[in-house]
Amino acid sequence: MSELAESTRNLVLSVNESDGQKTPDSVRDFIEKVTFADPGEIVSVLHDALAEDWMALPVWARNLAYRLACLQRPDDPDLLREAAADLFSFGPDWDDAAEDLKARAALLSPSEPGRPGDRPA
Repeated sequence: MSELAESTRNLVLSVNESDGQKTPDSVRDFIEKVTFADPGEIVSVLHDALAEDWMALPVWARNLAYRLACLQRPDDPDLLREAAADLFSFGPDWDDAAEDLKARAALLSPSEPGRPGDRPA
């Protein structure tokens, strides 16, 4: 069974257990809202939350928010680099994903100084 399949099964079991609801309302509300949010709003909320207390937002919530924003803006090199930097902050589990984001960002902006693909003047 894949990790995603196992996690999905565990989620189903935890929600359906007879001892009550295990997922806090605030978690369910966040997931629902971020799933359908505009990428600009997601990035703005991330910036606000992280500026207020950089460690307060759980890593899973940061990863989900950045992932959803990047999926909606796959050609935004600044966002891809920002998401990569955030992943590197909590690695090494996500270092490969962060490297992929950095590489995609570099391909999208090859003429920026200091980026791969630069041409000498």
